[in-house]
Amino acid sequence: MLILYRDKLGEIVRFVLAGGLSFILDFGILFILTDFCHINYLLSAFISFISSVLLNYIICLIWVFKPQIPQTKKATFTFFITSIIGLFLNQMILMLLVDVLGIYYLLSKLVSTSVVMLWNYVTKRRAIAG
Repeated sequence: MLILYRDKLGEIVRFVLAGGLSFILDFGILFILTDFCHINYLLSAFISFISSVLLNYIICLIWVFKPQIPQTKKATFTFFITSIIGLFLNQMILMLLVDVLGIYYLLSKLVSTSVVMLWNYVTKRRAIAG
């Protein structure tokens, strides 16, 4: 029982670390594209989110969940479909917080990331680990 708990705890710690790296990439690209390249924050968020998802997929596949069997096309498809839904959630939360409530886009990104992170853990674990 302790081994199972330790395995699950280790998985969660690895997931958080992978998410942290992905977040740094996501947040960094968003900031650079918006503030330095003067691209609209929603387009910047789209580009940064996609980049982050690709990095996160690779890290989750080889390090976080360590699947016992090779990835199936269905698992890969599910992973990316859930990511598309996560992208939709991210964009809608950003639009609501920035355009409707007038909150600074980087603060809004912190909120949207928190919501999408929970969505990602639950759905991506199922997609990769079964």
